[in-house]
Amino acid sequence: MTPLSEQEIIRREKLQELEKLGINPYPAEEYPVNNTAANIKALYTEETKDRFQDVCLAGRIMSVRDMGKAAFVVIQDHTTRIQLYVRRDDISNGDDKTMFDTVFKKLLDLGDIIGVKGFAFITKTGELSIHATQLDLLAKSIRPLPVVREKEGETFDAVTDPEFKYRQRYVDLVVNPQVKDVFIKRTLILKTIRDFYNEMGYLEVETPILQPIPGGAAARPFTTHHNALDIPLYLRIANELYLKRLIVGGFEGVYEFAKDFRNEGMDRTHNPEFTVMEMYAAYKDYEWMMRTTEILLEKIAIALHGTTEVQVGERTINFKAPFRRISMYDAILEHTGIDVSNMNEDQLRATCGQLGIHVKPSMGKGKLIDEIFGEKCEASYVQPTFIIDYPVEMSPLTKKHRSKPGLVERFELMVNGKELANAYSELNDPIDQRARFEEQVQLMERGDDEAMYIDYDFLRALEYGMPPTSGIGIGIDRLTMIMTNQPSIQDVLFFPQMKPEKTV
Repeated sequence: MTPLSEQEIIRREKLQELEKLGINPYPAEEYPVNNTAANIKALYTEETKDRFQDVCLAGRIMSVRDMGKAAFVVIQDHTTRIQLYVRRDDISNGDDKTMFDTVFKKLLDLGDIIGVKGFAFITKTGELSIHATQLDLLAKSIRPLPVVREKEGETFDAVTDPEFKYRQRYVDLVVNPQVKDVFIKRTLILKTIRDFYNEMGYLEVETPILQPIPGGAAARPFTTHHNALDIPLYLRIANELYLKRLIVGGFEGVYEFAKDFRNEGMDRTHNPEFTVMEMYAAYKDYEWMMRTTEILLEKIAIALHGTTEVQVGERTINFKAPFRRISMYDAILEHTGIDVSNMNEDQLRATCGQLGIHVKPSMGKGKLIDEIFGEKCEASYVQPTFIIDYPVEMSPLTKKHRSKPGLVERFELMVNGKELANAYSELNDPIDQRARFEEQVQLMERGDDEAMYIDYDFLRALEYGMPPTSGIGIGIDRLTMIMTNQPSIQDVLFFPQMKPEKTV
C-alpha cells in the first residue's frame, strides 16, 4: 500500500471535521438538479433571464478565487463549466457564518462535488454566472486531482502523460473534459450504423462470447476452463460462424456489435479486447457489400462532421463514394514491381527474402502473400481503397471467384494505411468448406498458431443449406480513431489493457 501523501492526510482530516459539524460528506438523498451549465450558457439572455431565477446545478469544484467575504468558484457538470458567485451572507444562516467561514473556505477542496441553488446573472465583467443562495456538499474528494497553482487562484492541470491517462481515465475525463467528445462521437458512430442496418430491415443479435471452438478468423485465442462442464472454452476471436448459422436459420440479415479477444501483440492499432461490427445479408455478394459499405461510411462521416472529408493528423481523408478498387496481386505489383500471381510457396518465400521481409517456416502461401502486402503495400493506401480478389489460400471462409481461378471474392477496406473492414462473398459449399478447414489443420500442424480450427457444427449447419450470402466485419475502434482524429487505439477505449501497477 502506497503511503498517503500530505494532501491526502489533510483531506481525511477535513472529512472528520465535516462529520463533527454534522455534515454528511456523502449524502444519500436525491439532489434536485433542474438544469445544466451548457443549457444555461446556450439559452440565457436578457429576454430569457426570468427562466433562470431558480436553478439547481451539481458539479465538481474546478477553481476557487477567494475575495474575502465572497468568492468566484468554477464548477464542472457533465456538460461544461460555469462560474458561481458565492457571497458569505447569502449562503449563511442568519448570524451563523459556519457554512461560509468554516465549511466553504476551510473544509472544501478542488475536486469536491457540490450542489448549488441560485439564479443566473451577468457579472460586471460580462461573465454569465450563478449567484449562489445555497451550497450543499454532495461528495468529498479525499484524493487531489492534478493541479497547477496560478496567481489568480488554483486550476486543474491538463493530463498529458499517456500512462496516467489510460490507467486513470476517470481523472483524464475530469481534467480534460474534451476527451468526452471522442466517446460521444463513438456512440454516434454506433447509432448511425444501427440506424442504417435497421432501416434495411436487418436484425441486431447477440452471439456467444465463450465458445467451444475459436472460429471465424485466423488468430490466437484466450483460453479458459468451464468447471461444471469440465471443458476448455475460448473467448471468441470472431462471431462470424454464429451469425452465418442465423442466416441458415432463415434471417435475411443480421448484425452484431461484438467484443472480440485475440491473445496477440499490442500496439497503437491493436488491443487484445476490441469491438467489431459484423453484418451478414442473404442473397448478396461482395460487389453489393462494397457499394453498401461506401454509403454507410459516407453517412458516418457526414453525421459526425457534416462533410465527407475527415481530418486525420495532417491528412484529409475523403469518404465520398465510390472508393477505389484494386486487386491484391495488382497492389503488390504496383508497389514492388513483382508479379506474385503465379508463384508457388517456395518462390514466395524467396521473394520475401528478396524484399527483406522476415517470415516463419510455418507460414504457408496465403500468409506469405499477406506478409508481402502488409510490409510493402498497406501503408500506401491512405484514401479509402478496396483491396479485392484475394488468393484462395488466404481466405478459408470465402467463396471462390466466379471468373478468376485461384482467387476468392473478398475485399479489405484500407483507410489511412490500415485495414478498416474485411468482407466476403461467403463460402456456402459445405464440401469445399470442409476441405478448406482441413488445409488449416495442416498449417496448424506445421506450427501456425493462428490457423483455424475445424468447426464441425458449422459444417453441419452449412449442410442444411445457406443461401448466397455476403458478410462484413468493420473494426469499430479503428473507425473511431479515424473519425475522431486519434493517433492510438488507447485514445478511443475508456479502459485499454495495461500492465498491472506495482503498487496501488
